[in-house]
Amino acid sequence: MGSVFKFKQFEVDQSGCAMKINTDGVLLGVLASHPAAKRILDIGTGTGVIALILAQRYAQAWIDAVEIDRSAAQQAALNFKNSKFTERLGAHCADISDYDSAELYDLVLSNPPYFVNDLKSLEPRKGLARHAHEDFFDSLIRKVASLLHPEGLFWVILPVKQAEQLITNAVLVRLFPSRIIHVFSDETKAEFRQIVCFSRHTHTPTHENFFIYASAGVYTDAYVSLLRDFFLAY
Repeated sequence: MGSVFKFKQFEVDQSGCAMKINTDGVLLGVLASHPAAKRILDIGTGTGVIALILAQRYAQAWIDAVEIDRSAAQQAALNFKNSKFTERLGAHCADISDYDSAELYDLVLSNPPYFVNDLKSLEPRKGLARHAHEDFFDSLIRKVASLLHPEGLFWVILPVKQAEQLITNAVLVRLFPSRIIHVFSDETKAEFRQIVCFSRHTHTPTHENFFIYASAGVYTDAYVSLLRDFFLAY
């Protein structure tokens, strides 16, 4: 396969990216939703895979993808250029804290770095992609609040502890969890990720469980159904 990951409607060359395509990003791309998204923002796009998945899912939407790592941003831009969705995709090399938009977004997504105060990766660019500074989640949610349309939705995937921290920070800027998807490898394992949807409206969030494997090496029907439109194997 080399460095190119082939999907049904696009390809992703990962050679310029420290962090490769992973289950977290793909799950976020296929599960995040909005009833009528016209403008979408992918924060920390990496390879660009989430933005490309959203371009396939939302045929009328414009998608901006922001990436702080220059090499990854260039690779994402090339992946966009080589896709049939190129006219609806924009890649931006920037720190999200410095990024601004004249128009607000209906749907914002992020598969952000999540290790705070943990040992940094010995590979600097991978460390940048995976590790967050102390006030990262606070600055992220404040920036999202400034870019999100009043009826917009913000979706994020994080480990459980960091998701709970982000929810606490989000309430301070009046973004509230509306849906929480608890992600498990299988029914015998503990929850290892949460996919959280935030909105500006206060109400009790819905909770649901999502299992990736039915048994060793066998994906659940729910997982296969979600990815059938994207993965060549299904």
